[in-house]
Amino acid sequence: MKQKSFVTIMAGGIGSRFWPLSRNKKPKQFLDLLGVGKSLLQMTYERFSELFSEDEIFIVTSDNYVELVLQQIPNISRKQIISEPQRKNTAPCIAYAAFKLQNLHPDSNMVVSPADHLILEKDDFLMNVQEGISFIENNDALLTLGIKPTKPHTGYGYIQFEEKKNERFKMVKTFTEKPNLGFAKQFISSGEFLWNSGIFIWNTKKILSSFQQYLPDVYEALADVNYGTDTEETEIQNAYSLCPNISIDYGILEKEKNIFVLPTYFTWSDLGTWEALYDINTKNQESNTANTKNIRFNNVKSTIVHELNEDKLVVLQDVENLIVVDTDDVLLVCNKNSEQKLKEIVNLLSAKNFDEYL
Repeated sequence: MKQKSFVTIMAGGIGSRFWPLSRNKKPKQFLDLLGVGKSLLQMTYERFSELFSEDEIFIVTSDNYVELVLQQIPNISRKQIISEPQRKNTAPCIAYAAFKLQNLHPDSNMVVSPADHLILEKDDFLMNVQEGISFIENNDALLTLGIKPTKPHTGYGYIQFEEKKNERFKMVKTFTEKPNLGFAKQFISSGEFLWNSGIFIWNTKKILSSFQQYLPDVYEALADVNYGTDTEETEIQNAYSLCPNISIDYGILEKEKNIFVLPTYFTWSDLGTWEALYDINTKNQESNTANTKNIRFNNVKSTIVHELNEDKLVVLQDVENLIVVDTDDVLLVCNKNSEQKLKEIVNLLSAKNFDEYL
């Protein structure tokens, strides 16, 4: 039987490091963060639609966001939305999608992509995806796309590969998640590391075999579901309650022996933080950036301002290296060096029952 390829776009996260703009009711993948009139999800869907037909693109999201997906991608079928009853990180999400796709087409390939990444040089990216699909069709292996690093970033995962001349696809040696600055600098200088894009390509049989070997509890829970039947929704709720909260990186990729990385060179950002948005935005001579023209910077450096009220005048004086975000009900002023603590703030607000701000 001829292999068929599908795309699985993961769009179920809450984007807590983009708080207070990203909220539970409408997280960052549904927002127009770049000011282009399209959400990150819409941009991702449109990118893949140039290579895949509508019936080959699936979106995995939380039950809470199904209607948001339908609003933003009106041409998608409800059957193309895989809704998770709970957030259990990327491993159960990918396993669920793999079982669904294998049920549709027993010998299928899947491209797994986050919904909220920025990718420029679209044609180069799609060419890399095609290369990757050809590779896994001829090799019993898992594949990830690696990004050539541009600086020692501490917020990204890194992939170390085995360097062999004239090999397009590199065997993976190690995965390292968010190293400190010292290690990140060593990684960059060695020339043996790539950023982990979180974009994967593999055959559904192969990835499910890896789940069976390395995450048997996830595999067994989801294997018992009758996919495509009236009982699937009820059964998947029970199955998810049995699954651990674990990422595909920790659960599978760090253990799998036969995994490769394809080095790529298109411009990429995971847009995971305000600083990531700051990095790609146009800046003035003092390295400041804002999404509104109604702002005055006086002796201000290296600052990003995001203002939702276009009528409000924003004035900053004698400050530097800040994140300033003003929404209808929250004002955030944070040092850019401390932005990784935003997730802690969100958790604290949740613990204190300030749910109306989340």
